[in-house]
Amino acid sequence: MAVQVRVTAVFQKFTKGAKTVKGQGQTIGQLVQDLERRYPGFAKQLLNPDGSLHQFVNIYLNDEDIRFLGNLDTPVSEGDVVSILPALSGGAAPLG
Repeated sequence: MAVQVRVTAVFQKFTKGAKTVKGQGQTIGQLVQDLERRYPGFAKQLLNPDGSLHQFVNIYLNDEDIRFLGNLDTPVSEGDVVSILPALSGGAAPLG
């Protein structure tokens, strides 16, 4: 089943500049592995060496954070949209 995957500029260096690619799989984890096969080095940017999702990467399935669904075991269906974003952090130091 084809799933639309949206990637930000940080990850587009692996997708040859494409902002959106198609992926295959029954779960987010399988989808990431499919993207790794087609775009070598992609999964290393998302996953820790133990295969878990890196804490500074957010993956959304139809605008819902997969950490609150089933993480990498979250099922995907034909027509779903997956967005992969680097986590944003920072901000100003406390005043006073």
